Amino acid sequence: MIRIFYRSGAEICLAQAEKQLTAIGKDNVLWIDLISPSGEEKRAVEAFLDTEIQSRAQAEEIESSSRFWEDDKAIYANTNFLSPADDEMLMDPVSFILADRSITTLREIPLRSFDTLQRKIQALPDQFPDGFTVFVEIMDKRVDLDADIVELISKDVSQFSKRINQQEDINEEFLLDINQLQENAMFVRENVVDKQRLISNIIKSKRCPKNSDIREDLSVILQDIASLINHTNFAFERLEYLQDTVVGLINLEQNSIMKIFTFVSLLLMPATLVASFYGMNVTLPLADKWWAWLAIALLMVFLIVGIWMIFKHKKML
Repeated sequence: MIRIFYRSGAEICLAQAEKQLTAIGKDNVLWIDLISPSGEEKRAVEAFLDTEIQSRAQAEEIESSSRFWEDDKAIYANTNFLSPADDEMLMDPVSFILADRSITTLREIPLRSFDTLQRKIQALPDQFPDGFTVFVEIMDKRVDLDADIVELISKDVSQFSKRINQQEDINEEFLLDINQLQENAMFVRENVVDKQRLISNIIKSKRCPKNSDIREDLSVILQDIASLINHTNFAFERLEYLQDTVVGLINLEQNSIMKIFTFVSLLLMPATLVASFYGMNVTLPLADKWWAWLAIALLMVFLIVGIWMIFKHKKML
């Protein structure tokens, strides 16, 4: 799918066919949005921009040289957009090509933030004179969404903390839930740091407009990102603390169980020793008396009670 936003007088119009690019002209194009494009659509845009559009595999490269570069025609940038899926986080690559007056985006999935922005562009065309203003708006909305994800993680951390304080369902499954939340926090931090690096490179670029509010807006977004990184780090540290607490509680519970088994074994050990002596096939004292069994039983009870009292006196129970 292709969406082309172009200027027509004071308005910004929408075209949805790659064949219209030639008639529109480069000077009038504001935003070319490619969503899982066909080969024909991709080739048409490449010919129109006189450049090459990256494949999904290239967009997912983690090397710095693959995340951002520029030439005499445009700025090329790649980043990932997070989307929650059940208990996990999915990272979908989005590619940007920033030319003098236009922006081209390439993505594989629909994004609600893009749809909202496209409606805003058509409703308020005066606020979007070029592709850089569109890029700033995309990054601003994306950072807001990342902030919402960080807030959700913080709420989950608080709920986990309450469950620990109330000793509710503290088991191995709960520990795995904390580990999954840690994984999500790491994904968010990685994603936010990637945007921080991208925007910093945009600001340093010679192609970034100097005499405009673009640099100032991008600097504000960088400050928001720095705040998000701090919040994410704090959430991750809390999760590590909760994980250590859960492991400690599980160990204490297991130690208590082992303590009970050990105590029962020690409690019965003297009585078992007496019983084993009188179970031997040899002549033993009192063996020929009718009341011998009663004396042996009383001795065993005495030994059990005696050991119980010793442990209680030593406060070992």
